[in-house]
Amino acid sequence: MTVTRIGVGDSAGRYDVVVGSGVLSELPSLVGDAAQVAVIHPESLDGIARPVVGALEAAGYRAHSMPVPDGEAAKTAAVAADLWSRLGQRNFTRSDAVVGVGGGAATDLAGFVAATWLRGVRSVLVPTTLLGMVDAAVGGKTGINTPEGKNLVGAFHPPAGVLCDLATLPSLPRADYIGGLAEIVKAGFIDDPVICDLVEDDPEGAAEPGGRHTRELIERAIRVKADVVSGDLRESGRREILNYGHTLGHAIERAENYTFRHGYAVSIGMVYAAELARLDGRVGDDLVQRHRSLLSSVGLPVSYAPEAWPELRAAMSVDKKARGATLRFVVLDGLARPTILSGPAPELLDEAYRAVTGDTRVPRSH
Repeated sequence: MTVTRIGVGDSAGRYDVVVGSGVLSELPSLVGDAAQVAVIHPESLDGIARPVVGALEAAGYRAHSMPVPDGEAAKTAAVAADLWSRLGQRNFTRSDAVVGVGGGAATDLAGFVAATWLRGVRSVLVPTTLLGMVDAAVGGKTGINTPEGKNLVGAFHPPAGVLCDLATLPSLPRADYIGGLAEIVKAGFIDDPVICDLVEDDPEGAAEPGGRHTRELIERAIRVKADVVSGDLRESGRREILNYGHTLGHAIERAENYTFRHGYAVSIGMVYAAELARLDGRVGDDLVQRHRSLLSSVGLPVSYAPEAWPELRAAMSVDKKARGATLRFVVLDGLARPTILSGPAPELLDEAYRAVTGDTRVPRSH
């Protein structure tokens, strides 16, 4: 078993993202000193959560399985409140810990509960999806959704560690795996062009857990996020670049009532951001086309419904990057040269959206 450790954070607080296949034995060392551990996981992942509970119990912890609804349905104030009640009933103290197992929704929720219980307890995240491994579980951002938008309620609460067991990836539905690729491709466009080269070298392999470049793609994407996050732990500067494609992407997710895969929405959002950059004179047609061809080659969508624009435009006004009434987009000045486009003209927004309304037959999660 080869284990890779990727450090995240600064001198004030640093943790490891542990990557490997069959690395569950590393979990107790990340949890550290605790008497009780709450294992928060989706109801559908009981088969994966049981070995996690078993590993903790074998290491001497009192571990409690705490199932929650699947997917984004877990990221609500009601579910968080129920978990707080369960922790209170078991007398969880500040010396106890929370382990979040599952996709990005489950780890976001677990991190938020850990951040808010007794004003913060230790958490360890065990992402079981590609999206969770390369994005959601790394960086210390936690959150839940509201009817007004995604992740509008949350806290910065870095975990004590992240455990990425690649052995869980082959069990993912193909569509979920492909959805996670969007965040890997994003890392390529904003920071590490080698990622784009590797995907283009073998797009079919990139879309499979056992592809030639799978582990390198995952580790490169994690390193991009780790590097960006370490220099901006609270999203006050450069960390914003990680939201490339997310302004329109989050609006699409909201319009779809969070039944649309995050990666699919971000994929469309990246094409939209590339079109904005082209119309603003920042990039040429070739880079926009590279977005379309690369994303399409692994099965990600690059277009959305024309009639959805009024609703999407309204939803973008509550994006986290907005400043008052001013919309702000992460765009590119060139490959791996991200920047912020602030307050683009309404006509520019409209024209860029028209450019992403070609094929409206967009994949859905149901």
